Amino acid sequence: MITEPVHVTDQAFEKTVLQSPVPVIVDFWAPWCGPCKMLSPIVDQIADELQGKAKIVKIDVDQAQELAAKFNIMSIPNLLIFKDGAVVEQLVGVMPKDQLLEKINAYL
Repeated sequence: MITEPVHVTDQAFEKTVLQSPVPVIVDFWAPWCGPCKMLSPIVDQIADELQGKAKIVKIDVDQAQELAAKFNIMSIPNLLIFKDGAVVEQLVGVMPKDQLLEKINAYL
């Protein structure tokens, strides 16, 4: 079973991300972003592999400009790892799946 990342808007962010009992990886992206399209299948695979251990959330920066501004998202793709409601790591740009998993696993 493939577990799709959750697409979140400004309104659902607090409940979905900040109040999550498990670590949350937030993928700030945009449909027009080439590197985001390259990273997307990797993020989808990670969402499937980490089911139950972490939550993967995608946020379209064009649809959620306030959230992007709040977290100073200046370039995309930009992954923020949240644990206990706080940002613990920021990963900018495209990177190989094993490198991403290594960073994420440190917080599981």
